Amino acid sequence: MADSQNRVQWVYSSKNNQELEDRYNQWAADYDRDLDEDFGWVSPRITAGILAGHVARDAKILDAGAGTGLVGEELGRLGYQDIHAMDLSLGMLEVARGKGVYRDFQQMALGNELGYETDFFDAVISVGVFTEGHAPPRSFDELVRVTRQDGFIVFSLRVDLYEEGGFKEYQAAMEERGRWKLAELSDPFQPLPKGEPEMLHKVWVYQVTS
Repeated sequence: MADSQNRVQWVYSSKNNQELEDRYNQWAADYDRDLDEDFGWVSPRITAGILAGHVARDAKILDAGAGTGLVGEELGRLGYQDIHAMDLSLGMLEVARGKGVYRDFQQMALGNELGYETDFFDAVISVGVFTEGHAPPRSFDELVRVTRQDGFIVFSLRVDLYEEGGFKEYQAAMEERGRWKLAELSDPFQPLPKGEPEMLHKVWVYQVTS
């Protein structure tokens, strides 16, 4: 457990995207085992289940920050087949490729311009990416751009980071500008019940309006 916790803090302390990518590349082979056995990571299952309440099974879905494909596996179990993976780390994407649940793999970083056409996806899901030292609030602008009008953006976010990391204000500003509207907000839950039970996440579901 201590080694896994140290590895998480080592990744979170990355000073830039290059360092973050390098550290995820090194973690990729052990990531699934660490998250399952040491932390009991439940966010992929919970967030995919919430998405399923809003998004048709034939939808084209972007898994933004797909990592090793844990979210894609959950979506596959729910009957989704047109799933596209993007992540900062090629090492993580290589692990995801072996799971056979994605149609496409792209190396991209949230917070930068994404190499997808406007209105390309019916929905976006992002789990565990809006966290300390990772994707910033401005990432939402590109996620809205690549999602068609009336499509959905579904993401998990640490409750403390929502309050203190600029997300609350940014999400509200996007709603005020008519970019999206809130469709569902989950109750808080423990995403890492074995490893960090004091941490709380919620899942936000926004419908794109422009």
